[in-house]
Amino acid sequence: MSTVGPIAVLGGGAWGTALANAAATAAPRPVVLWLRDAGAAAAMAESRENARHLPGVPLHPGVRPTGAAEDLAGAEAVLVVTPAQTLREVLTTLSPRLPARAPLILCAKGIERGTDAFLTDVAAEAAPGAAIAVLSGPSFAADVARGLPTAVTLASRDGALAASLAVALSGPTFRVYHGNDPRGVEIGGAAKNVLAIACGAAIGRGLGESARAALVARSFAELMRFARAWDARPETLMGLSGLGDLVLTAASAQSRNFAFGERLGRGASLQEASGGKLAEGALTAAALVALARRRGVEMPVAEAVAGLVAGDLGLDEAIAGLLSRPLRAEI
Repeated sequence: MSTVGPIAVLGGGAWGTALANAAATAAPRPVVLWLRDAGAAAAMAESRENARHLPGVPLHPGVRPTGAAEDLAGAEAVLVVTPAQTLREVLTTLSPRLPARAPLILCAKGIERGTDAFLTDVAAEAAPGAAIAVLSGPSFAADVARGLPTAVTLASRDGALAASLAVALSGPTFRVYHGNDPRGVEIGGAAKNVLAIACGAAIGRGLGESARAALVARSFAELMRFARAWDARPETLMGLSGLGDLVLTAASAQSRNFAFGERLGRGASLQEASGGKLAEGALTAAALVALARRRGVEMPVAEAVAGLVAGDLGLDEAIAGLLSRPLRAEI
């Protein structure tokens, strides 16, 4: 698999475009970048950049934007980079056009609303029989697209498949580690978005860096408890897709989730805080809390975020609730 040939990328947002560039840079291979909007695909093919999401970053010469599903037929691996909440729809529509032998690499971060399903389970239902892997880690699309050094992790229950895909996608500045704990990797990617909203809100409210550090540490403790309850390996969450991604997302205004929380902290409404951009953590919060309650996992930071997003809690009420919790042993 280290000699993977043509690759398809489903999703023409910033992250999909960045991963298409990375896949084309990793090896001299054709990369098809599929967009739902055929007109947008044609415009990108002509301008050779994603003017809407990554202006000023040229597409790699090996990347071919398209809106035609039939162009996916030759792919030997498929990166699925559509938003978490549209994953089921996109795979249900496109899986008949995808080669049965091509593994699906899920690159979105979230939990499906309504079903509270992990994305690997969604993909297994929407594309029965496909080999499934998960790619996640501390990475901003603009950094990856520009070729700045980035490390992520890729996991599949088939460890040999994960290793070969990691080799196939790794390039000079895009380093892909591998493992066989996809549940742990997807939990890290989904939960950190929710927890980063809390860190943003603390900074926006002016609570200071000490408060943010405390939130990062306690959020990570929540993440570890949740992961154990869902049979993920603690060591997975200690790596790039857990601790690494949480540290990045909770500390940078480049993160949509942190920026969303920061605007909430400054008094913006939920609509104003979104800024017209998807904050996946806001969509995932209720599902994360529901799954935690199902296994009896305490996640007070995630619960506070879910309350904020649902409009059930005010920010000051959420802060007071966290600060008034009974003192306990740290672990």
